[in-house]
Amino acid sequence: MTSAKGPCVLGIDCGTQSLRSAIFDLTGRMLASAAEEYPIDFPQVSWAEQRAEHWWDAAKATCRQCLDESGLSGDDIVGVSIDGTSCTVVATQSDGTPLRPVILWMDQRAHEQADRVTATGHHYLRYVGGSDSPEWMLPKALWLKENETETYERADYIIEGTDWLMFRLTGEWAASLCNTTCKWNYVRPEGGWAVDLLEQVGLEDLMPKWPERILPMGERAGDLTPAAAEDLGLKAGTPVAQGGIDAYAGMMGLDVVHPGRMALVMGSSTCHMALAAEGIFGTHVWGPYPEALLPGTWVLEGGQTATGSIVKWFRDNFCHAEVQEAEAAGRSAYELLDAKAAAVPPGCEGLVLIDYFQGNRTPLRDPLARGMLWGLSLRHEVGHVLRAIYEGTAFGTRHILEDLASGGYRPEGIYACGGGARSALWLQIHADVCGVPIYLTEVPDATVLGTAICAAVGAGQFDSVQEASAAMVTVTEQIEPNAALRDTYDFYYDKYVRTYGQMRELMHEVARGIV
Repeated sequence: MTSAKGPCVLGIDCGTQSLRSAIFDLTGRMLASAAEEYPIDFPQVSWAEQRAEHWWDAAKATCRQCLDESGLSGDDIVGVSIDGTSCTVVATQSDGTPLRPVILWMDQRAHEQADRVTATGHHYLRYVGGSDSPEWMLPKALWLKENETETYERADYIIEGTDWLMFRLTGEWAASLCNTTCKWNYVRPEGGWAVDLLEQVGLEDLMPKWPERILPMGERAGDLTPAAAEDLGLKAGTPVAQGGIDAYAGMMGLDVVHPGRMALVMGSSTCHMALAAEGIFGTHVWGPYPEALLPGTWVLEGGQTATGSIVKWFRDNFCHAEVQEAEAAGRSAYELLDAKAAAVPPGCEGLVLIDYFQGNRTPLRDPLARGMLWGLSLRHEVGHVLRAIYEGTAFGTRHILEDLASGGYRPEGIYACGGGARSALWLQIHADVCGVPIYLTEVPDATVLGTAICAAVGAGQFDSVQEASAAMVTVTEQIEPNAALRDTYDFYYDKYVRTYGQMRELMHEVARGIV
């Protein structure tokens, strides 16, 4: 990419399947970007784990690649920040040594513990839509305490992946207000921690394992340590800004920092991040989260647990011939597969995909729901199945939008980013299924840009996140829905919604019966 001299900022996005680093100037121009993949382990059905050390190895490699590609030195980087998945839980010693593989956000093992947290009926639960998720901190910490007691007791900290990475950068322990509000049952307007809730579920000893400092995204959290600077190729003492949840960084990188806008963050999962000026209660999405992104605002967070990960699963397990064909032609396998899917008519000639491969996050909130593909015939080929995946995941987004509308929230604009936004076909299907325009910005990797925006604010280059987003984000494209496809997609969306009602009990019986 383009070389330039500073001041520049470095954003690090620690995703589910890979870590990406990127350098930006203060106009939002990406000067260099690098990514490195790492594995996910699935020890049991609905479990998902990873090794924290892989994140730091990827950060070291990608940061140095960015410096080499841009022609910049560590002296040109004036600020650093990092985001991560949530709630990815790390049990660690105080020196940062993990005691076990991390439990990834998508892991559903703690569903019974989540039910017990929800059963308390604690009034803080109104800020998370009425119930805790198995993905969140309290259920996972409780699972550790009950099933790996020695690890739980030995852990000096039970924190998130972002917190662990921030410690690797600064040598200081702090938690993100974004993460604690959205995933740890922390409610600033109510005074913060729900100590009585922890006591009710047997986690009265958990708070000492959490950092005392809780910082909003973009606030300076510390400075780069000499050891981290040596690893990353940067300058010791460089300001490090507090990061947060990757999807929330994506909101900043899409300029969704004004109430009424919504971000569609399309990665391994899809997050639907709606910013509101006031708390909207009574929907089946998560939240409303007070001040999780910015002071004086609320976030309503819808989400699909598996979207891009379904596409990758399909490619890896069923598309070997297409992958080989693409490699021989010097093309991306996804590009070739998209061409096959684009040749299939809307509705996939009768295929319906249910995207609950790792349960349903919202609006059903059912960790025991499972994925389905029905309507198969000998007519159907690879392109049909991929298009069914695209349509089924778009139906999941529409389901969330309709739930938000039932609470009175209708976004003025939807801004898309993430790996899934690289597929023009998938974006167009989302627009057609949901009947709304979708906006794209100049930097498709809005999550890593949002983290760079945090870095710029934390380094004192801008006075606020809103000012930085306005300077560093540019809208470049608008995708309009095809009204002629409305009836077709209404028909198949109806089948998508009704399938869960027909199959729910069978899904639960099978999920509980797997040994």
